[in-house]
Amino acid sequence: MNIAHLTFDRYPLFLAPMDEVTDASFRFICKHFGADMMYTEFVAADGLIRDAASTLAKMRIYDHERPVGIQLYGHLLEPMTEAARIAEQAAPDVIDINFGCPMKKIANRGAGAGMLREPDKMVEMTRRIVRTVNVPVTVKTRLGWDDDSKIIVELAERLQDVGIAAITIHGRTRAQMYKGEADWTLIGAVKNNPRMHIPVIGNGDVNSPQRAREMFDRYGVDALMIGRATYGHPWIFRDCKHYLEHGDLLPDMTVNERVTLAKLHLAKSLEEKGAHTGVLEMRRHLSHYFKNLPDFKDTRSSLVTENDAEQVFAILDYIGERWG
Repeated sequence: MNIAHLTFDRYPLFLAPMDEVTDASFRFICKHFGADMMYTEFVAADGLIRDAASTLAKMRIYDHERPVGIQLYGHLLEPMTEAARIAEQAAPDVIDINFGCPMKKIANRGAGAGMLREPDKMVEMTRRIVRTVNVPVTVKTRLGWDDDSKIIVELAERLQDVGIAAITIHGRTRAQMYKGEADWTLIGAVKNNPRMHIPVIGNGDVNSPQRAREMFDRYGVDALMIGRATYGHPWIFRDCKHYLEHGDLLPDMTVNERVTLAKLHLAKSLEEKGAHTGVLEMRRHLSHYFKNLPDFKDTRSSLVTENDAEQVFAILDYIGERWG
């Protein structure tokens, strides 16, 4: 499977762009476990144009994580086009347009999945960005705004016709947010549309190796994108790849293996963001590494409230001693 000049082996697995999740330290861990392509946290066009330091920091890319994309969101044509021009200077392998985020603070402003209410504007914005930058442009979107406007089959054609190199489709409408089960039938309809010739990447509820196999086999997608299932479980890429290639399941990570992984992840976060921010931004990950441990409530509380990095490492050592 190719996205423009990028070539992928059989059964490509991508890490979804997630705000405040897919920073450089988490991407490092997911790459370690075999993610074939990853994306930055999504970047606000307005913030990028204002040269906001926090926005620019999200676009820091390292050679070890390539191929990697920068995902942009916004609702105005000129700022999005200018943001794409700026983002290109960070040398991403692709620029991805976020037409799928359902969060109220984004969608209600008309950005992200909010653009699904204005498909003509979506297409025009995409056309301008494709013409502006010299790297491949891709799109991530949803089935439609709600059950009465599932426009993805026609929309995918139109986006392809203005030059995108691949499309990722989350199998829910914006109205669904993340509720209920993802509906892959329309993702399959896009992939099996004889007019489509670009890669179609499926997204939504890929949370196990068995599910990954089902989505490839049943719907014929070119790649899968995994998002929320990576929380506390970045080795899902390794597990899915093994199952897809060999047909059997790997044993789950032991507690001690998770401790070692959590310490590596924390160390990378500290390296990237410094002691204070590095600890704070690891909290969303650390507790997920140890879900379902018995009698873990007090330790979990300590793990997600401790501010001193050395003490967090000590708590992780204790978890290994107590539950390993």
